[in-house]
Formats: sequence, C-alpha cells, structure tokens
Amino acid sequence: MKALVGFFVLGSINILSRIFFRFSVEWVGPVPQNPFGETRIGVLLNHTSLFEPILSALFPWPFVWAVSTRGLMPGADATLERPIAGRIFKFMVPGIVSVTRARDKSWEHFLSLVTEESVVLIAPEGRMKRRTGLDKHGKPMNLRGGIVDILERKTQGTMLLFYSEGLHHVQVPGEGFPHLFVRIRARLEEILIERYKKEMGHGTPEFRDNVLRDLESRRDRHCPWG
Repeated sequence: MKALVGFFVLGSINILSRIFFRFSVEWVGPVPQNPFGETRIGVLLNHTSLFEPILSALFPWPFVWAVSTRGLMPGADATLERPIAGRIFKFMVPGIVSVTRARDKSWEHFLSLVTEESVVLIAPEGRMKRRTGLDKHGKPMNLRGGIVDILERKTQGTMLLFYSEGLHHVQVPGEGFPHLFVRIRARLEEILIERYKKEMGHGTPEFRDNVLRDLESRRDRHCPWG
C-alpha cells in the first residue's frame, strides 16, 4: 500500500511539474543506453530549495515506480517535522528515514537499511544554499561524508548525478509562494558504481577524501550555466 501511495504522490508531482514548469535537460557525456534502468544511487548536487521534488519531472515512469517500491532517502528531522513539507516527503518516498545532522544512531539506522537493490536518493551537501552561495550559517557548501558511507554499501548498478541549476528563481527558502512557468535546467551523468569506486581508490585511506573532492569538482564544473 505504501508503494502505491508513493507512486501516486510522486507521479502526481511528476505530472504537475511538467504542466507548471519548463525543463531543459542535457547529459554530461554520451546518453546511456538504458537511462535510469540500473540506478542504485541518485545524487542531487546544488541543493537550493525544498521544491526540488519538481525535478522528478525528469524521471521516466519505471524509475518513479522503482523509487516508490525500493526508494530510500535520508531526510533531515527538522524538515520531516514540518506539517506540510514533511508529510509530502513521507508520502512521496515511503522509504524516507529521519536523521539528525550528526553522525549518530539515526544515521547508522539509515545505513542498515541500504541494500544492493535499494534506490538511495541523497543531497550530499546536507543543507540548502542561500542567495549568497553559502548555507544559512554563512559556510561554504561542501559535501558531507554520507555519500561515501552509501557507496561503501553498494557494488552494483549505477550512480546517477543530478546537476541542478538551482531553484532560487522558483522559490528561495522561506520566501513565499513559488514562481510558476519558469525554465528549470539540469544536467545528468550516469556512472558505474564499481568502476567509480575503483577510480577513487576504494579500500585506501584516501577513498573518502577522493570521492568528496571529485563530486565537489563535478558540481562546480557542471552546475553553473552561462
């Protein structure tokens, strides 16, 4: 039942987003033969707004079903406690797990649910970018180590990178009703998890830093638009 509810909610957001927004999407490198078909990790880079579920308009319907049935996503406890946004996220991804911003038991519980078949969605910056280009505390938008923990638990499939232009032109956190009928731009890149881990030196002390440095470099290279 949860999967059907999730499919209905995420599917509805998918359809409504296509109606109320215009999307421009391009691939980094060659388009995969089976886009989204083997995705086991979905990584959103350039986290700017709680309205980012509208990016689900980029999802083909089989992937919407995969997220509804096998989706797993960490959600900030402060966000999930919100009366409206929290409920939407809980219905949208039945496998959303409330976590704090500390590496505590809530994060360990989330990691215990990660399997080879689960489709893990994560925004590894862990907080939203403000108009200044920094987080709400004025700190740079570096990536947190949670994505590395997830990669440690995956050996198969692909990691899909969502490079977002940002949604401040739709809605800035805390600033009123969203603007409709604007263009939303994103880039996509699909990477084999096994190959990526090998290239980043999996099993070595440098693996964690290599992954974070590489993903930040990719974000900084592919998220800006002229």
